[in-house]
Amino acid sequence: MNSHTFSAYDPRDCPSPCYVVDEVAVEHNLNILKTVCDATGARCLLALKAFSMFALAPLVRRYLHGTCASGLHEARLGAEEFGGENHVYCAAFSDADFTEVKALAHHIVFNSLHQLHRFEPQLRAAGSPSVGLRVNPLHSEGTHALYDPCAPGSRLGIPITEFDVTPLSSLPVAGLHFHTLCEQGFAPLARTLDVIETRLGEVLHELEWINLGGGHHITQPGYDLDGLIHRLNALRSQYDVQVYIEPGEAIAVNTGVLVSSVLDIVHNEMPIAILDTSATCHMPDTLEMPYRADIFGAAPADVKAHTYRLGGQTCLAGDVMGDYSFDQPLTRGQRLMFDDMSHYTMVKTSTFNGINLPAIAIWNSDLGHTRVVREFGYTDFKTRLS
Repeated sequence: MNSHTFSAYDPRDCPSPCYVVDEVAVEHNLNILKTVCDATGARCLLALKAFSMFALAPLVRRYLHGTCASGLHEARLGAEEFGGENHVYCAAFSDADFTEVKALAHHIVFNSLHQLHRFEPQLRAAGSPSVGLRVNPLHSEGTHALYDPCAPGSRLGIPITEFDVTPLSSLPVAGLHFHTLCEQGFAPLARTLDVIETRLGEVLHELEWINLGGGHHITQPGYDLDGLIHRLNALRSQYDVQVYIEPGEAIAVNTGVLVSSVLDIVHNEMPIAILDTSATCHMPDTLEMPYRADIFGAAPADVKAHTYRLGGQTCLAGDVMGDYSFDQPLTRGQRLMFDDMSHYTMVKTSTFNGINLPAIAIWNSDLGHTRVVREFGYTDFKTRLS
């Protein structure tokens, strides 16, 4: 299993359902990122869109330089809980949101030239955030269109071809931001940088910073750290720019599980276990991507002696995690642990059907201690409605 520190975890040590994050595993990832920053002078930001667990903010801010946000509320969370630099990008800012964002952000990245010019008068005052533009290099490294910001017709970023007629040097910007990756290694980043440098290399000399976005799987085993360090140092040396990276998943990958309980077992052509977790409410990426979440002690269907379809409590017919096999028959009340459930889970939950949100707990795998930091209930469901 990817979250290997949980091989010794007792899922009865927390409520069910519950996201459990190992702070020791998180610190391991943060140490790797700090090593890259120390070797290159790059600054690393936590992408709150992937992992916003502010109970661990005191740990995160010991290693990283700040956070990056995708809008006002994430920007507020970054400022209130995490500290450090606060970078904000949004596909389009409303007037009301921008008024608050400009007071919170150290960097603001615009998605279009229209938005830049619209809000430029508000950014002329002393102490205003550093301004950047998101560029779409029109270089796709994604394998799934849903997560590919450079897919044809993408709304994210200014197509790099627009800078042929609107030179960056004529704009009041200090930096560039791009994002092309999703759970990928160094080679796709290197190819993207080749495009950026070929098309915009002359302009980079005039800028103060460049942000390489997220999607870097820096903390995964086998990532080419030496290649990354060499390329980041070359960027800084050649263009005299401050380099930023903003990983989200790399900070939380392989650090947590979702504990679930078997509520009932029914039969329709095969045994079906109904869990107190929901694919659509608690792990929507398994339906959007789609991908299959692994379970500790389980295997694909028909590999082990007893195969079950696992589904949630909602009325959605497709609220199914998949078919899994186990050495022993499942029993009502049994606890299961879904692997690698820290990133893009808590930030995407919903209360569809009034299904309760999982509790959130921190585990210390060195000390063997679990503490529950948040539980949810009816009020959390009701206050989202009116």
